[in-house]
Amino acid sequence: MNIKSLVIVALALASAVPLSAGPKKKKIVPRAMLERMESVPCGAKQRGLSGLGTIWASAGITHANSDEKLCPQYLLRTDEMEYHVRPTDGKHLVVLPVGHEVEYKIKGDKMLVKVPDGDKKTRTYKVVAMNPTNPDTSAQDTSRPSSEKP
Repeated sequence: MNIKSLVIVALALASAVPLSAGPKKKKIVPRAMLERMESVPCGAKQRGLSGLGTIWASAGITHANSDEKLCPQYLLRTDEMEYHVRPTDGKHLVVLPVGHEVEYKIKGDKMLVKVPDGDKKTRTYKVVAMNPTNPDTSAQDTSRPSSEKP
């Protein structure tokens, strides 16, 4: 009877320990440094009567005001690339903290950006330009005179 109780206790302890008791690996989230913000032209706002078409044009009323619309454009720099991004939501703009690290994920031409030190919300930005951080240094510099004589 003593052996049966030992087997039951051993089975209970073995079933209590999870099979994957090892440390779980966390996903490494790519990070970038938010270098700067610029205001760039991204369209024009038109107000006035020009949108009503030929009805007003035939009457000679074609007055329109147009203002150049400015949008924020951010430079995100990683070890390999520089990304120039603009927010996709033009109505609810949030200014990102320049000089801080951000976490990002790229899906097509969109970049999902999250500021871990800030409000931790993920926002969508459109990638407008990508440049390599370190251009190919193996190309020869043609501005220097060569030491070899022909």
